Amino acid sequence: MSDQVVLKIKNAEDLAMEACLACGAALSSARSLVEATLSAASYGPPTLGFPHLVDYLHGFLEGRINCDPKPRSDRAFPAFLVSDADRGIAQLGFDLAFPDLLEAVRNFGVAVLTQTNSYTAGELGYYVRRLCNEGIIGLAATNANAMMVAKAGGPVVYSTNPMAFGFPLGERTPPLIIDQASSATAFVNIVRAAEEGKTIPEGWAVDEEGNATHDAEKALMGALLPFGGRKGANVALLVEMLAAGLSGGPWSLDAPDFRSGTQSPAVGLSVIAIMPRENTDAQIERARAHVRRLQDHGVFIPGVDRNYSPRPPMDVTIPRGVFERISAIIGK
Repeated sequence: MSDQVVLKIKNAEDLAMEACLACGAALSSARSLVEATLSAASYGPPTLGFPHLVDYLHGFLEGRINCDPKPRSDRAFPAFLVSDADRGIAQLGFDLAFPDLLEAVRNFGVAVLTQTNSYTAGELGYYVRRLCNEGIIGLAATNANAMMVAKAGGPVVYSTNPMAFGFPLGERTPPLIIDQASSATAFVNIVRAAEEGKTIPEGWAVDEEGNATHDAEKALMGALLPFGGRKGANVALLVEMLAAGLSGGPWSLDAPDFRSGTQSPAVGLSVIAIMPRENTDAQIERARAHVRRLQDHGVFIPGVDRNYSPRPPMDVTIPRGVFERISAIIGK
């Protein structure tokens, strides 16, 4: 038996929707989460698609996510939107504020959306990809509960603190999407390795005593390491200030665990939208030409150097264990 389940995109959508509704999520939350899940499964890191959906489903069931939130947003300044997700999923609050964010950036050239009081943001590239699909440059930052040390042997002080950047490259070219954690690897990669009984590379994490480890189970009891040592820790601090400092959300040291308990992590998300100057088409063509030149030099361009089709993918591949866990939740 294959360790992968391949579903048609509509069947994968139905599976995710049925699972969200089975866990008590309101239709509005389910729609936003399913769209983001399919986007991650199709265009982002697969681990942040259906494997991460399982975290959301348990969050609904165990009370960490408000199943029927009423997010609200206000304008602190004409081009500065402030959203409260009402302990719901970050994607719903973003969806509701998105039209106002587009209107603001098209009027002022630059606009900011900050959001707090939500569950974790999921695939961060999703938010900037949405902007790129509108021809807009995006930068996003978010945090969660502390799980990473600033240096080996130190206390956990940051989350994986990812940031994402997106630059549109035109209708027939996928956008450039850089989406990476401040940690040496994403937390979901440690979780998946532990579930599958696989070892992890040195430099990803330390055990409870602060010693380097290849054991994913010990890593879950220990802490993640920043990429590039102090420089990665500095990036984590930068993200912390954008995500929690700008939004007013909890610092990673204060955020509840997003995988246990009944409290929402209530974390922050900040999204900066930028118009590519007044001559948008020319700016995008200039960027696309440079990306092609870099590719000719053998440079990997994230988001672009993939098996890309302008049409949406027809199939979604889900790890069998994840598929079975989602199916079991629906069955209950």
